[in-house]
Amino acid sequence: MNGDLLSEIDKFLAETGMSEAAFCRAVGNGRLFERLRSVGKRGKRGRLWPENEMAVRAYMLTQRQKRKEVA
Repeated sequence: MNGDLLSEIDKFLAETGMSEAAFCRAVGNGRLFERLRSVGKRGKRGRLWPENEMAVRAYMLTQRQKRKEVA
């Protein structure tokens, strides 16, 4: 799950030219990338709460819609 979200975020950042730090500020989660990239003792990625994942996906969707309206 986190790997897929991380890939989606990376794609969004490439599309928009936004930095990771700016993205973290925009979604209100300063440790987002740290959590998504961390691997625990059992080889599992760090936990991201479902409501945080939904907020991240909603932000990307909203920003993409805004970009389409401008274009």
